[in-house]
Amino acid sequence: MRTLQTLDYSEAKRALDLVVEKALQMQKAAAVAVADSHGDLICFARMDGAPVSSIRIAMNKAWTAARERKPTREIGEKIKHPEKGHDIAYYGDPNYVGWGGGIPVRKNGEVVGAVAVSGLSSTEDITLATLGVELLANS
Repeated sequence: MRTLQTLDYSEAKRALDLVVEKALQMQKAAAVAVADSHGDLICFARMDGAPVSSIRIAMNKAWTAARERKPTREIGEKIKHPEKGHDIAYYGDPNYVGWGGGIPVRKNGEVVGAVAVSGLSSTEDITLATLGVELLANS
């Protein structure tokens, strides 16, 4: 029998709160999703003023990062260059996304969840998600 580690709600909420706080300091609005090791949502926030489309995108980024065990940006880079990788349809599920901003959380070398941000530039999404990931990886 194998035991899988995953994030719990209190950890996920701490990461979400940190990302929201930082976005507020930047005077930006985003959607933030934290998922477990299977990509299922643990907690979510859509800040006032964040685009409605960012709701599903943030959740899909977290799902993709946890399922694939890699940042969504890496997936996006491969699908932009099919000769180096493959089309996004290869994954066979419309929940997969390749925009930057979904990052897996690793503890002891194992993916235990993911943090994702949507609604800002790809660089800002990645920067904010990284803050949440670092908090969780170091706790």
